[in-house]
Amino acid sequence: MRVAALGDAHLGRAYYSHATDGVNQRERDFEVSFEAAVALALDQEPDLVVWLGDVFDHPRPTYRSFCVAQRALQRIRDHGVPLVAITGNHDTPRLPGTGSPYTALAGAFPEMHWAHRLSYERFELPGLVVHAVPQMLTVDATLEALDQADGGRDLDRPNLLLTHPRLPQVEPRYADINEIEVDAGRLRSDLVLLGHYHVHTAVRPGIWYAGSTDSFSFADDPERAKGVVVLDTDSGQCHHEALEGQRPLVTLETVHALGLSPSEVQAQVMDRVSGVPEGAVARLYIDDVDTEAWRLLDLDAVWDAGAAALHLKLEPRFADVTAHVELPELDSIPGRWERYLVDQDLVGYDRSRIKDLGLEYLARAVEVGE
Repeated sequence: MRVAALGDAHLGRAYYSHATDGVNQRERDFEVSFEAAVALALDQEPDLVVWLGDVFDHPRPTYRSFCVAQRALQRIRDHGVPLVAITGNHDTPRLPGTGSPYTALAGAFPEMHWAHRLSYERFELPGLVVHAVPQMLTVDATLEALDQADGGRDLDRPNLLLTHPRLPQVEPRYADINEIEVDAGRLRSDLVLLGHYHVHTAVRPGIWYAGSTDSFSFADDPERAKGVVVLDTDSGQCHHEALEGQRPLVTLETVHALGLSPSEVQAQVMDRVSGVPEGAVARLYIDDVDTEAWRLLDLDAVWDAGAAALHLKLEPRFADVTAHVELPELDSIPGRWERYLVDQDLVGYDRSRIKDLGLEYLARAVEVGE
């Protein structure tokens, strides 16, 4: 079988203050990329389309995001191709029994295959058995479901495992909310397709992260193309089909400011930002800049020169700073937050909700700050 798989789309993700026709521009970017990815997947003439979780950025998506997903499902249905979808760490409700957006989609498209009820699902298709392990609430539940998938393997047909974990074999680019970490050795199947990691990656023979459908931040390695993966279950070959025309995220040539006067720093910054590609999200590092030169920088002139950018961020690194502060590793921040809450008096408040909100805000701050 020929399988076309989409990774994380995060419909509803919105940041930066720019809007077009009343819609946050980055939110619309993710919608356009998702729609293009669905079209690209169908262009591969697949026998099966797979969604690998985090189609939505939140377990309670907006009406707008929900409609985008519905239109995509209608397009797949019209194409006459079956679909298997699993949930991810962003679009799985935090509490058992809380309504899932996938439940409504499953009701509207009952002929498609959905793994969204915090349990392992096994789907038999012509020439293929799909083992779907959606996002769980705990590591133990995930490992139990993976063991079920292992025990349910077919001896006569290829077995394809779909799940959405963080693997320690792949270096994380930022901390995320509700991650489930499992070792790649627990993914026992003939073939494995994964959601969650936003860069298309071959983990080991037979195991691939599909990658996301758009670059959310510089931590997503925007130099690596986003798109879909196409897997031939007979040959075991998997390749990436890149999307084109996405909004660029660019790092401009660094200004090395050591020894430069304020006017020279201004001139070099202006030169760099004036070359920003139209509509890009751009950042500029200014290394070893004197604090006085930074203070005298005419920021209004800089923003005017870089007006072609959707968003422009200056990153100064100041010279002659002798105080060194040891910052915690990003991956430790969620744990620090949870430990902090343990000793807080939260009587009358929903402790679990506060914890989850903090983790979500921390994850987004890390992404945007990259």
